[in-house]
Amino acid sequence: MAGQNAALLSEQIREFHPRLAVVETEQVRANLTDRLLESGLARSEWPELEFGPQARVAAASAPEVNFVMSAIVGVAGLEATYEAVRLGKTVGLANKEVLVASGELVTQAALASGTELIPVDSEHNGVHQCLRAGKRSEVARVLLTASGGPFRQTPAAEFARITPRSGAQASDVEDGETDHHRLRYHDE
Repeated sequence: MAGQNAALLSEQIREFHPRLAVVETEQVRANLTDRLLESGLARSEWPELEFGPQARVAAASAPEVNFVMSAIVGVAGLEATYEAVRLGKTVGLANKEVLVASGELVTQAALASGTELIPVDSEHNGVHQCLRAGKRSEVARVLLTASGGPFRQTPAAEFARITPRSGAQASDVEDGETDHHRLRYHDE
């Protein structure tokens, strides 16, 4: 599944010879067809070319698929991801939108099917690796900060005085700018 990048998908088809290629729209499929014709790749070597949400679902839920990488921006890939999870396929999540929009539904489907959701986005995968390195029973909670975070402009000398409450209060500041007067430190 390649969204709208027909140029890259054409190269990948020539290199990897998949049986199916799914793009976002019929227009992108036509563009991909043109690129494959120009490439000189024999039509007998072309994959089946499909487009749209239903084609994504069909690809993600195909019987021969055992791993699905859910990397479509936003929630466009939610239905395909959910179906893959429901059918017990291992899913790598490269975005957070699937869980933000339907986390309870997706995680319940994962528990019911016995499959694993593997976070592959950098921050999420970091937590995943840490939890796999020891015993989960030893972890009471996990605290995360946002990329850049509310303290990105805070001088390093002030970090020792920052509390979890400081993070919550600082993240309320509009435009992402840290308002040092609103932070609560250990000794205040």
